Amino acid sequence: MLLKSTTRHIHIFTAVVENNELVPSENVLTLDIDPDNEFNWSEESVQKVYRKFDELVESYGGAELTEYNLRRIGSDLEHFVRSLLQKGEISYNLSSRVLNYSMGLPQLATSES
Repeated sequence: MLLKSTTRHIHIFTAVVENNELVPSENVLTLDIDPDNEFNWSEESVQKVYRKFDELVESYGGAELTEYNLRRIGSDLEHFVRSLLQKGEISYNLSSRVLNYSMGLPQLATSES
């Protein structure tokens, strides 16, 4: 059975991707980061999200894989993405299909007089 957790910027599935299709798996989690391309990502920031994902999955080691646990991991990753935005490690993609500013308005540098 396919379990999933979807937040605005994090999608987690108990599945593998085969021929661009999700195939349910009891042993594999697939992570899709920012499926709507709302942010500009560096390779380093993407890797930080994958490392955080691995850390969160590891913290549930031995626990039954449930939709609730997936939602908790997804929610924690969503907060982590927000922290990357607040630190300036990622930025809004102004060429995105929809400018939503779902994580808050962009911060603009102010010039001092």
